[in-house]
Amino acid sequence: MRVDLHIHTCASDGTWRPQELINEALKIGLGALAITDHDSTNNVLEGQRLAKKVGLCFVPGVEINTTKEGLNFHVLGYGIDVDNKVLQEVLAHNIDLLLQKDVDSIVQLEKEGWNVSTKEFLNYTYDRTRGGWGSLAYLEDKGLCTDVNDFFKRIFTPEHDLGFPEFPSIEEVIKIIHGAGGLAVCAHAASGFHGPGFEKVINIIGDENFDGFECYHSKHTEEDVQNLLKHANTHNLYITGGSDCHGTFEPSRHLGMPYITDDMLRLPFLK
Repeated sequence: MRVDLHIHTCASDGTWRPQELINEALKIGLGALAITDHDSTNNVLEGQRLAKKVGLCFVPGVEINTTKEGLNFHVLGYGIDVDNKVLQEVLAHNIDLLLQKDVDSIVQLEKEGWNVSTKEFLNYTYDRTRGGWGSLAYLEDKGLCTDVNDFFKRIFTPEHDLGFPEFPSIEEVIKIIHGAGGLAVCAHAASGFHGPGFEKVINIIGDENFDGFECYHSKHTEEDVQNLLKHANTHNLYITGGSDCHGTFEPSRHLGMPYITDDMLRLPFLK
């Protein structure tokens, strides 16, 4: 069975609505999938309903921002109860942090003399199905940014005194996922997103109580995959994988790629 357990929709920074995602999943022959939006479960129940209707295995999921040693780590929660009160509280907290960071970013750029207006941005709205987030969309509409890669390479940088906010700890988020009946999986530990590289990342997070690791990911090399598989197998941890597809927002990430089948993974929800 072909599987993709890391997918974003318009509930966070993806472009697809649940029905569009299910349609695309059927086109490429997925048998199982998970919606794992950043700090949001708003499209999970609708995705689950639509998946069941067409006979697809669906795993309720979420991807939660955390912070450790000044670095931003993503923790995937699988098999969660989306109605869990404490889970929803931490998701709402993170969303508030991200929305404030959007405002802070525009405030900073305005101070630096960019052609932006904080007052204008506070009244700005955008179509969520274009993907991304408020400050990115605003800067694109102002002709000051070309895309997400330009945003992170040239704008959202230490040179502009911009960076991610301080999110809850990995330990706290893992406990919350467990409290919501889910399994906590470290997302894309070997990708360039974290910066230091696989060995340093593992040294930083190796003592955390993860249930598993996302070994297969669109930004992992074959060496990364083998390192993560070795780590997961050595410590008897669950093994997951996914594309990290954002619809059309991230053109380099395609639904169902890397090509993953259920026999490559170790996760009880696929049984």
